[in-house]
Amino acid sequence: MQSKNNKITALYCRLSRDDGTEGESNSIDNQKKLLTKYAKENGFDNIKCYIDDGYTGTNFNRPGFKNMLADMELDLISSVIVKDSSRLGRNYLEVGKYIEIYFPEHDIRFISVNENIDSATGEDEFSGVRNIMNELYARDISRKVRSSHRLRGSAGEPLSPPPYGYMKSPDSKKKWVIDPEAAETVRLIYRLCIEGNGNETIARILQERKILVPQAYWKSKGLGRGGKKTQPDPYKWCKTTVGKILAQQEYCGDIINFKSYTKSFKNKRRVENPPENRAVFKDVNEPIIDRDTWENVQKLIQGNKRRHTKRDDIPKSIFAGLLYCGDCGSKMWFHFNQSNNVIHYFSCSNYRGDRGTCEATHYIREDALEQIVLIEIRKLAGCLSSNEELFVKMLEDKKYKERVQKRKIVENGLSSAMARLDEVERLYERIYEDNANGKITDDWFFHMSSKYETERAELKRKIPEYRDELNKFNEEDGSKEKFIAAIRRFMEIRELTPVILHELIDRIEVSACERNGNERTQKIVIYYRFIGDISVPEEKPFSLDTRKGVTVGYITEKQTQKSGQKPA
Repeated sequence: MQSKNNKITALYCRLSRDDGTEGESNSIDNQKKLLTKYAKENGFDNIKCYIDDGYTGTNFNRPGFKNMLADMELDLISSVIVKDSSRLGRNYLEVGKYIEIYFPEHDIRFISVNENIDSATGEDEFSGVRNIMNELYARDISRKVRSSHRLRGSAGEPLSPPPYGYMKSPDSKKKWVIDPEAAETVRLIYRLCIEGNGNETIARILQERKILVPQAYWKSKGLGRGGKKTQPDPYKWCKTTVGKILAQQEYCGDIINFKSYTKSFKNKRRVENPPENRAVFKDVNEPIIDRDTWENVQKLIQGNKRRHTKRDDIPKSIFAGLLYCGDCGSKMWFHFNQSNNVIHYFSCSNYRGDRGTCEATHYIREDALEQIVLIEIRKLAGCLSSNEELFVKMLEDKKYKERVQKRKIVENGLSSAMARLDEVERLYERIYEDNANGKITDDWFFHMSSKYETERAELKRKIPEYRDELNKFNEEDGSKEKFIAAIRRFMEIRELTPVILHELIDRIEVSACERNGNERTQKIVIYYRFIGDISVPEEKPFSLDTRKGVTVGYITEKQTQKSGQKPA
């Protein structure tokens, strides 16, 4: 028997991902041998194999099947031969559509070797039942895989491949170890972000330095990984790749499971899982990025995204993302003077003149701000250098005054919630016994039990929140050392850089200028990371020559309180 008009006899082979995905597995090889033998023995010629190795049968989004379907649309195929109908698919509606509608409409003969089905000899009465059983098998397998997946993920076993920068441990596939070469690139990306570079700029820098993109890097190491493989330039980084690396908490050494899920075993599209439904296991692996740096970067990329200037020759300010309006709390935006582009300044993004609600622009020149911040940090560095004991005491006193009361409130809240939870559970048991003994009616039991259950759920929600707050207080106990270490790094450099700024400063609040005749005063408050606002008093006020022809008087908050003046 020859194919009609020498058309193609399609041999379709498929193997599920659950059975293995490395190359053409033995099962695929066996399918090819079986189908080829059948075709030759039964006189089919012009044979062509279409293979999907590692693809589920619950949907038809498979490259091999799509290629076969394209050839069918071109009227190139006369027959389709499979080992059994489950190889065609495990979605009984779709399989039935192809076998009973699509193939007959296109005059395509369908043969299932093991099931002894041949559309040329008539319809198979049991094909519908068989397709349903194939789908039920896929459903059962999916349920078992999901259950195993949930158990392993809840136990802290990583469910996803290690991200760029890590690799599986040679000793255990369940452990990640640092890949030194890739980890250095990850650290470079975070350093460039801290220095004030956007994702597009970072991508360009990586490309200029001829650093392989993750896919090309894994390929160079002989590692097969999923993802886009069509990038012709192995050094052309994409800003989305940079953004993904900057957002991955795994670089702190954490394992995060259940970040996404599928809605059905038939629909393999991944849906992002809300953060509260994820399982986070901290400090499992050796970190590539320390947690403080990671959290600082998250603040930059999430809450303080920088506005691009409209001209490429105007660099972004090192203060961008740090300035806030002292009155309305909105971010302050970076600008430059259109007629004199050497003048750089910030203004409130919520100013009413720009359709906002803030009453004033809160205008401040970048050069004046830079000198003020530099002076303040130098004063802190000088105090640390001249009298470290006094400096440490000043930090401890400030922390104690601001945190001891808050901590006490949280501790009292936790203690009260735990005591009330015990009491509610005792009350619940009591009304249950009273209802069982006939002391209270069923209606009253249901009313009270519902009330106690609601209160118990609320207490169980609050208790972890209180504990998290206490853990934050405990983590902040080391903030003094972190702040001092950042000051010491500044003492080695003695100039402002984006890295120093973001290591030391959390935010800067700028109040509106107030006029008194020809004088203008403006309050600026610097909030340092870990400790909040703190200042070292100057013996007397002094002036700054911020630019030619302009002198700015400078006075600290404490000097203001003594003299009755308003701070500059």
